Amino acid sequence: MDKPKSRGPELSWRVEMDCLDTARVALSVQKKVVVNEVPIPSPREGQFLIKLASASLCHSDLMSMAMAHEKPVTIGHEGAGYIEKVHPTAENRGFQLGDAVGFTYIVNYCNECEGCMVHTNHCLVKKSKVNGFDEPGLFAEYATVDATSCILLPKSLPAETASPMFCGGITAFHCVDSCELKPEQWLVIIGCGGLGQLACQYAKAMGFKVVAVDINDDILATVKSQGADAVFNSRTNKNYVEEAKATMDRGPNKGADAVAVFSAADAAYRSAPPLVKLGGIIMVVGLPANGVTFDALDIARGTYRIKGDSTGIPSRMKKAIDFTAKHNIQPEVEIYKSLDEVNGMVERMKKGEVTKRQLMQFA
Repeated sequence: MDKPKSRGPELSWRVEMDCLDTARVALSVQKKVVVNEVPIPSPREGQFLIKLASASLCHSDLMSMAMAHEKPVTIGHEGAGYIEKVHPTAENRGFQLGDAVGFTYIVNYCNECEGCMVHTNHCLVKKSKVNGFDEPGLFAEYATVDATSCILLPKSLPAETASPMFCGGITAFHCVDSCELKPEQWLVIIGCGGLGQLACQYAKAMGFKVVAVDINDDILATVKSQGADAVFNSRTNKNYVEEAKATMDRGPNKGADAVAVFSAADAAYRSAPPLVKLGGIIMVVGLPANGVTFDALDIARGTYRIKGDSTGIPSRMKKAIDFTAKHNIQPEVEIYKSLDEVNGMVERMKKGEVTKRQLMQFA
């Protein structure tokens, strides 16, 4: 009997012969998203089969699409849904069939070694894999995930809209929580898309003052409505650094107590050091294609400190989700209903037209 099928967008390649000469072939590879019928996966050892309720698009998905995969791969690493099937080795973990869960995007890790205590992608015992990169992703009706990566969703975070919390929301929470700030201290958020907007909500809920920096006035209006104390357009306002420092009014040690960079733009990282106070913290979150560079002398002299954060390890999720539920923090989302719309979602993100998290809801 054939296995049931599941629809999911896969990154695929169409190879065209642009010219053909006696012993030479020039190949042009075009990358796009297509929707295919594929067998519903079976949970492996230590896994659940999840019926996806929602999946959301992240800039990291564009990184996956730009990679030279050996074979088509289903995109997506942010998802939430319901437990459909449990592998016998994943029983007795406090979950039941039908439970609404969110989960991290790493599979095939031991969750016990020294590497896993840093990040499950560093597992020293197994070869961990990432949904949407080297493991089928979450823009699909069904997916398998490691049971240890799951967390029960509170009622205030329904699975149909919770996907942006895993990884974006959790990353935003961990970043703000790791800034070592006290109430009334200043945090500058550079890059106020989906993650930056969540970071603003978390920061205000923690009692911090927020300056938001972006190049899109509509996005800045959103974070202003979320409680940002001041907003600046770094593209149209050439004096935004001086004005931001004046807004923070910190006396002779001008600048923010911490600056968190959520943008992947090189210019965003160049703007961070001038905005942070002497001895302050710069948080690395956004992932520029060519990495980031800071002045070694500044780091050696303690002009500022560099930290970074991400989704972290599964055991950190509870603090983030409990805080999110307690303060009713919700991601700003655009909702789509059909996998056939994924190509349009990708193109909008590439063109910089997105002001909220793009979320796919499954029937």
